[in-house]
Amino acid sequence: MGEEDDQSPIEGDYAQQQDTTPLPVQYQLPTLSEIKTKLPSHCFRSTVRQSMSYVIKDIIYVILTFFIMFQIEKLFKYGYLFFPIYWYIQGTLYTAFFILGHDCGHSSFSSYPLLNDTVGTILHTWILVPYYAWKLTHNHHHKNTNNIDKDAVFCPQRGIVDEPSFQNYLLYWFPGISWFYYLMFGYRPRGINHFNPFEPLFYNKNFIGASLSLATYLGMCYLMYIYAISVGFISLITYHLIPVFIFACYIVIITMLHHTEIDVPWYGDSEWNNVKGQLSTVDRHYGHVHSIIHSIGTHQIHHLFTKVPHYHLEEATEQFRKVYPDLVRINNEPILVSFSRMFKTFINQRSISQDARVFTYTKDEDNKIKKIF
Repeated sequence: MGEEDDQSPIEGDYAQQQDTTPLPVQYQLPTLSEIKTKLPSHCFRSTVRQSMSYVIKDIIYVILTFFIMFQIEKLFKYGYLFFPIYWYIQGTLYTAFFILGHDCGHSSFSSYPLLNDTVGTILHTWILVPYYAWKLTHNHHHKNTNNIDKDAVFCPQRGIVDEPSFQNYLLYWFPGISWFYYLMFGYRPRGINHFNPFEPLFYNKNFIGASLSLATYLGMCYLMYIYAISVGFISLITYHLIPVFIFACYIVIITMLHHTEIDVPWYGDSEWNNVKGQLSTVDRHYGHVHSIIHSIGTHQIHHLFTKVPHYHLEEATEQFRKVYPDLVRINNEPILVSFSRMFKTFINQRSISQDARVFTYTKDEDNKIKKIF
């Protein structure tokens, strides 16, 4: 069955992790085709000119931010005290780089595959993301969104998982660490190494693309080495690697919060279909950086229609909310508050029964939270 032909019931509060009884029907979900006809048609069209304008603008911002911080450190005795501000701004702009490359990976940047992969590779390699391999695993995530048995990251896990540990505590305070761990090892039980072009997902028809992307990555590593021996390793760390880590924190928080919430269902493979999976995402607003990181918080529309470029997400989302108010999932809680709450809930409740067909997280009791923190 094609993705635009999926049509199935939406479930409610009965969806608990131990439930294996037949699922009640409330009403039929619309198909993707039906939803698409309700949205402005131009929202599905990207132009090279408009997409490239964002790339050029963000590159200029990154260069200016670097130059201003360099001058502050050079001209003022205590200029280094401004580094935390620089890290936050540059890390946010690096996240904007990632989102533009993310559009490239979905072909919503333009209708030209070579241009998409070229721009995506340049932007992602700068922030130390292996573009082509990530593109493939990310598209796998979109094809299996909130499928307990097939999704790629932050899934509930069947059977026993590790008890809350120091590792969980570390990832809570420094979530960027888990991004680099994911690139190296994937998310269990579906491990994958994004730096290995011989992985089954990359091999054969994607081997050349993955290899070229990794070759570019090695070139970036060499450039960083040249910079370090010329200017200094401390300069490399403070001006580039720490902002990369800030970006990594952003992307982990964003990924978790768009798919992890108390009322958002996860489906076993027997109950999952494309429409239910894509609707099991949460829209969130990122405050003063929301537009800077290219409205990635409007996540439901992005998951329903990956070909919508970031600059049309807000308009398409507004129309979707008017036409299908019962299908909308929005959480307006402050981002870091939500991450703190849902990370603890995820750690405590991620182990589910082997026969769970539908699972939702429930409000965590205080005594469970205290087991970690």
